[in-house]
Amino acid sequence: MGILDKIGIGRLREGLSRTRSGLLSAVTRIITGGQRIDEQMLENLEDTLIAADVGAGTAADIMQALRDRSHTAMSADASALLPMLKEEIGKRLAAATVSAVEPFSLPATRPYVIMVVGINGVGKTTTIGKLAYRFTAQGHRVMIAAADTFRAAANEQLEIWAKRAGAEIIQQKQGADPAAVAFDAVSAAAARGIDVVIIDTAGRLHTRTNLMEELRKIHRVVGKHTPAAPHEVLLVIDASTGQNGLQQAKQFGATASVTGLVLTKLDGTAKGGIVLAIARELGYPVRYIGVGERLEDLQQFDPQQFVEAMFEA
Repeated sequence: MGILDKIGIGRLREGLSRTRSGLLSAVTRIITGGQRIDEQMLENLEDTLIAADVGAGTAADIMQALRDRSHTAMSADASALLPMLKEEIGKRLAAATVSAVEPFSLPATRPYVIMVVGINGVGKTTTIGKLAYRFTAQGHRVMIAAADTFRAAANEQLEIWAKRAGAEIIQQKQGADPAAVAFDAVSAAAARGIDVVIIDTAGRLHTRTNLMEELRKIHRVVGKHTPAAPHEVLLVIDASTGQNGLQQAKQFGATASVTGLVLTKLDGTAKGGIVLAIARELGYPVRYIGVGERLEDLQQFDPQQFVEAMFEA
């Protein structure tokens, strides 16, 4: 798991302030409403978790665990409920989380290829810029492939982020074949000794079959140059979309061989529980979370730090 430094932890807590203020205050009210853990208290707590986008199935699973623990514990004092809740949430997040590839642990394969996918408006471009910054900050050379050749001004926006991150960029004119751009980038990266290639792709609705097929083509073409590439396919999801994010993940996972998720805009929603719902119900590991606009605000996901940031007063 990633080890967040003190600055990172502070930004994580700041980014989750809306989720924490809503969820923690609601849980506290429920717990302080009685001295002993009873069924009504647990039902109220389940409703609160569902309201935070944890998901009905996940919430029910957590509640059953709390019922079992409170019935077998020597004390069923209500004050013990919050620590138990944090522990149960942490267990489920940890079970569905695999460490993302970080600069200090990149495999010997060069270039290491990461493809980034998602629907329009989820923050793919900013995520790519921040991800590039994470690698360049560790002294690695990064190239960004501007394979979103359809959206007007896509290249210009990506150029700005590449410059901010200290990364190189490969691009072609608008309307070019996205797979050709990706192939050229991987070829150039291999020739120049680049460590990491991050491939941008055009935003697309997960219900558009023809556009989803294009992702398969990029995946196939890149793999012809470098076997096993792309080594990572990150699906970017806007955390504020709630349960619709589950459907996006299912569709992209079936088409683009998703290996991990990036949840953006957690700082803008009070329903950060979607992280838990996606991790449990889909089995895709959460790799990174976005908790702000700064370059440093894309953080490697750490279940323990995340739970602490959600519930720490």
